[in-house]
Amino acid sequence: MSDPIVYTRHDDTAILCIRNPPVNALSHAVRQGLWDAMDRAEADSGVRAVLIVGDGRAFIAGADITEFGKPPLEPHLPVLCNRIEASPLLVVASMHGVSLGGGLEVALSAHYRIAQPSARVGLPEVHLGLIPGAGGTQRLPRLIGAEKALEIITSGRQVKAAEALDMGVVDRVEEGEPEAVGLAYTRDLLAEGASRRPVSELPAAPAIDWDATYDAVLAKGRGQISPAIAVRAVQAASELPFEEGLKKERDLFMELMQTDQRQGMIHAFFSERAVGNLAELKGVTPRDLKAIGVIGGGTMGAGIATAALLSGLEVVLIEMKAEAAEAALDRISGNLSGALKRGKISQEQFDALTQKALSVSTDYDSLSDVDLVVEAVFENMDVKKEVFGKLDAVCKPGCVLASNTSYLDVDEIAAATSRPEDVIGLHFFSPAHIMKLLEVVVAEKTAPDVVATGFALGKALGKISVRAGVCDGFIGNRILASYRTAADHMVLDGATPYQIDAALTKFGFAMGPFAVADLAGLDIGWMTRKRKAPDRHPEERVPTYIDKLCEEGHFGQKTGEGYYIYSAGKRAGVPNPKIAELVAAEQQSLGITPRPFSDEEIVRRYMCAMVNEAAKVVGEGIARRPLDVDMTLLFGYGFPRYWGGPMKWADIVGLPTVLADIEAYAKDDAWFWQPAPLLKTLVAEGRTFDDLNKDAAK
Repeated sequence: MSDPIVYTRHDDTAILCIRNPPVNALSHAVRQGLWDAMDRAEADSGVRAVLIVGDGRAFIAGADITEFGKPPLEPHLPVLCNRIEASPLLVVASMHGVSLGGGLEVALSAHYRIAQPSARVGLPEVHLGLIPGAGGTQRLPRLIGAEKALEIITSGRQVKAAEALDMGVVDRVEEGEPEAVGLAYTRDLLAEGASRRPVSELPAAPAIDWDATYDAVLAKGRGQISPAIAVRAVQAASELPFEEGLKKERDLFMELMQTDQRQGMIHAFFSERAVGNLAELKGVTPRDLKAIGVIGGGTMGAGIATAALLSGLEVVLIEMKAEAAEAALDRISGNLSGALKRGKISQEQFDALTQKALSVSTDYDSLSDVDLVVEAVFENMDVKKEVFGKLDAVCKPGCVLASNTSYLDVDEIAAATSRPEDVIGLHFFSPAHIMKLLEVVVAEKTAPDVVATGFALGKALGKISVRAGVCDGFIGNRILASYRTAADHMVLDGATPYQIDAALTKFGFAMGPFAVADLAGLDIGWMTRKRKAPDRHPEERVPTYIDKLCEEGHFGQKTGEGYYIYSAGKRAGVPNPKIAELVAAEQQSLGITPRPFSDEEIVRRYMCAMVNEAAKVVGEGIARRPLDVDMTLLFGYGFPRYWGGPMKWADIVGLPTVLADIEAYAKDDAWFWQPAPLLKTLVAEGRTFDDLNKDAAK
C-alpha cells in the first residue's frame, strides 16, 4: 500500500495530503502517517506552517469502520489530535466534502480552519451509541459555546459550511481546489503575522443548567443514553481544566463502549450497509428506469409518486375518474410544497416537477412507455388482479409490474398476467415519500434482473430495501401480527392498552401498538381479521372487543375515536372509556379473571412474540438473514435503534432465556407460543442470530 500521507512543501508551508480512498478514513496507517509527517514538518528547516488537506471526495469522513471491534493501535486519535494542536508551527485544515467524527476532531486540533461552500461537518458518534472521544466534546464548546456544541453533538447532524462559519466552527468559507485555497489562506495568515491559536487554550464555555439539559436530552432520546452522556462530557469542558476534561471525556467514552446500546447501534450501522448486499444480485444488471407509472392516487400512491419525482424520475399516475385524478394531483403538489418549504427543492424545481415530470391520467394507455408500474390500489385480490390484467395488456415488453400490497400473495397476482417473471412486490410504507423502508417481495417466477431493478429503484428513492419472500404480511406485517396479538392477549388477561403503550414507549418505541393502530386506522386490522376468519385455527385467541367499535364507524384518528379520543386538530389522544367496558364484557363472556401485569412482563412478552415469529420468518426463508428482520423493524415499525433490532435484542439478552420464557408462556397458550424451530436449534448449538448473519456474509 502506498503512503497514505503525501508530504510536499510550498515555500514555508508543509502540505500534508491525506490519500486513503474512498473517504480518507482515519485508519492506523493514516494516524501514523500524520504523526510522522508532523515530525517531518517540524524538523524541516524554514517551515513555518502546516496545511492538512484531504485528497478525493472528503477531508476525513471519520474512523475506519474496518477497524471496528479490533484492538486499537497507537497512535490513538486523542493523542494524535493533542500532538497536532501542540505543534509550534501554525496548523491549518482545509476541509471539503465531509469532516465527520474523528475528521472534525482532527480539524479542531488545527489552529485555523477553511472550508469549501459544499463542505459539511459533524460529530455523529451518538448514532453509534458513543460520544466523541478525541477531544470533540472539549474543543467544540470552547470554540462555539456549550449550547451550540450540544446541539451538534447530541443530534449527530451534519452542519453545512455556511452555518459552520456563522457558528465559528470554521474561520473562512471559500470556493476552489482545497489545497490551493488552503495554501492561499495559510499564506494570508502568515503575512498577517497570525499566531498559533490552540482551541484547548481558549476560555472554557460558560456554564448552563446542566441537570435540566441532561434530563431534556435524555427524554428526547426516548431511552438512548449516549446523547445525555454527551451533556456530562461538555459539562466537563466548562468546569474542568482541558487535560482533566479530556480524561473525563475518555472515561465516559469507554463506559459507553461497554454498553448494550453501543452493541445495538453498531449492529444497526453495519446491517444498514449489508442489507442490500445480496449474493443473488452480483453481476445482475437492473433494467433501465427513467419513467414509472403509479396506479392509484390516494395517500400511498401520491407518496410513491412524490418520492419518484424527487429522485428525478418521470411519473404517470392513473386514477379511475377525473375528479380522483385532480385530487391525486393536489396531494402530490401538497407533498412537494412541503419539500419546497423545507428547502429541499427550489420553486423552479417545484414547477418543473408538477408541470413537466408528472402527468395524471384516467387512461391506462398512458402507461405504454413507462419502465416500471407500481400498483397502489385497494387491498383486495380481485381488484389487484383486474389492475394487473390491464397492465399486462398496455405495458411494453420488459416493463416491471409491481404491487404495493401489504399482505396479499404476489404469486397469485403475477398469475393474472402473461409475464409473471416481470412481476414483483414493492411494499412501501406510508407516507411513502418520508418512510425509509421498502420491502422488495420476490415471487416464485420473478426474474433476477427484476429483483435488481426493485433494489435499484429503492436506492434511487433513498430507501432501505429489504428482500422478502411471499407469505401473508411478508416480513414486517407478518411479525407485526404476532407481537400485536401478544399485546391483545395481555389486554384480555388484565393489562390495559394504555399501560402497554406506556411500557413500550419507555422501552424505546416511538409509539405503542394501540396508538399505532389508531394512527393507521382500526379498519385495517378489522378487515384483516375478517379476511383470515375462514381459515382460523380453532385454538387461536382472537379478541373481538375492538371490532364492535369498528362496527360503529370508529376507526381511530381519522374518525376521532379509537383506543383514544382525539380532539379536533390534536394528534395526541386521551384514553377512550368505552374500551374498558368492551374489554370487561369480553372477559366476562370468556370467563377470564383479569390479573395485573408489570411493565417488565409486558415488554418481555411483546418482545418474545416478536422474536419468535421473526425466527420462523428467517427459518422459512421469508427473510434471508436475521439482519433483514432487524432493518425491517428499525425502518418500518419504530423499533428503537439502540437495541439494533429484535434479533440483536434477543442476542443481547440471551437466546436461552428468550426460549425459556416462550416455553413458559406456552403452558397457558400452546397454540400461540409455539417455539420457532430455528430458535430451538440455535440454543441447542450455542449459537446466535448474529452467527447466521456472519454465515450469510461468507
